Amino acid sequence: MSESTQIAWNRKDLTGIEPLSRGEIELILDTAPQFVAVSKRQSGIKKVPLLQGRLVVNWFHEPSTRTRTSFELAAKRLSADTLSITASTSSSVKGETLHDTLANIEAMHSDVIVIRHNCAGAPHILAARHASHIVNAGDGRHEHPTQALLDAFTIREHVRKHTSNPEATLDGVKVAIIGDVEHSRVARSDIWCLNKLGARVCLCGPATLLPMDVERMGVEVTHDLREAIHDADVIYALRIQLERQAKALFPSIREYIRLFRIDSDSLQSAPAHALIMHPGPINRDLELATEVADGPRSVILEQVSNGVAIRMAVMHLLVNSGNKSGS
Repeated sequence: MSESTQIAWNRKDLTGIEPLSRGEIELILDTAPQFVAVSKRQSGIKKVPLLQGRLVVNWFHEPSTRTRTSFELAAKRLSADTLSITASTSSSVKGETLHDTLANIEAMHSDVIVIRHNCAGAPHILAARHASHIVNAGDGRHEHPTQALLDAFTIREHVRKHTSNPEATLDGVKVAIIGDVEHSRVARSDIWCLNKLGARVCLCGPATLLPMDVERMGVEVTHDLREAIHDADVIYALRIQLERQAKALFPSIREYIRLFRIDSDSLQSAPAHALIMHPGPINRDLELATEVADGPRSVILEQVSNGVAIRMAVMHLLVNSGNKSGS
């Protein structure tokens, strides 16, 4: 029996992966398949009434395509009303505080606030003072919890298929995360999530793109790509944030491609079953070669599809579970 079958969801908010137990993470993952099925309905009616009459507000202070549209679609498939607010169209440009903006939104009887903000900790501050269910859609360089959940779900589904075991877990599965870990909130959430689920995590990239003392998070570290992926079940390429290259964090784009790009040549060092993942958007032919991104090992588009189901599961658990204590 999995730990998730022995617990009930009792959190008001989802502000990060770090505070969650393995059982809570597995509860979300175990809730998602029913929503995958909703999206695949042959009838074409891809809705359930679990959030009917509720208001979900997407409040984004940074640009986003995948996450914002995924949350919006997830809310609509749960039959919620939706409202989208961006920083440029909110009163924050006039100096209004986050608390005042949210208080005004809550005066319209909001239920779920999905927030992305460039300041780490913003969702946590709001969760502590407001009644709405707060979902962190990315805060600075800190966390991106629903991305980690959809990544873990995607990996688990493939492990279960590969092993023909519908109860398989991520215990012992090796995930190699390649690239700019230092600036990646996705990497941080993935590390927390995968470690809690029993996976082995190996980080690989230039020394300047790996956090100091990152081994304290319970990960392996190497600067040799082929060493990182030679026994990996999953190869997870992170986006190289080109806007930061002005700081000369590695010698050149050409050098990065030679040493760390996932392509047909480097993949010869990996097992035949290794999955290719990426959180998007991809810098094609930089961190990930096009033939690999679009190849048979790639599950990048499955990550996108699973993201809708995971976000449906999160919002359903937050709103419809009985006890709401803590965040």
